[in-house]
Amino acid sequence: MQRFGRLLLYAAAALVSFGAACVLGSYVIRFGEPGAVMAFARAIVGIHAHRAWDFTLIARPEVLAPLGIALILAAFVFRAWSGRIAFSLLSLLVSWRADAFLQHLFKRPRRTDWVIHHETSYSYPSSHAAISCGFYLLWAYFIARSELPKTLRIALTGLLVLLWPAILWSRLALGAHYPSDLLGGTFVGLAAIFALAAVVETIKVVGATSRRA
Repeated sequence: MQRFGRLLLYAAAALVSFGAACVLGSYVIRFGEPGAVMAFARAIVGIHAHRAWDFTLIARPEVLAPLGIALILAAFVFRAWSGRIAFSLLSLLVSWRADAFLQHLFKRPRRTDWVIHHETSYSYPSSHAAISCGFYLLWAYFIARSELPKTLRIALTGLLVLLWPAILWSRLALGAHYPSDLLGGTFVGLAAIFALAAVVETIKVVGATSRRA
């Protein structure tokens, strides 16, 4: 019953998170970005733009692809981490694909005050925000709950937690997204994590039921 309760909790959290992304998307498509929020977003465009591009790269395929390959190889060496590695890579893929689905659903155009790189895909929600939550912030949780030495655990967790807002900031500093895009993408990343957690709990519940039968 405890596992079934967790299953329902994770499934509900996934639905709420994904629903929040859809509701927010519908709102900003209809009414636009709130004036004060947009004024803030415009004020930081171009600030430390090249540093912002460095952080943006961390959630792009140029970095994610080799990182994913490295994690797959690490799973064969560090078997105790293989489950967390598999979960994180699945969360990365689900976050990315769910975000792409919503981008094509809402079709929000990109901002026109971009710097360094003009991105032509749809704007809402932000795939960078989805990935930074569904992958990097997830790894912060995994490491915080791990058996690594305390000093290393704290350092790595802190680094990953700080990386999350840094990637979000980079999207605003480059004029690549509206603030609501980042919030919507974060909801998508959370939905991916909770949905996969629900799948894992479902497998455990089915397995326990089969063993009792």
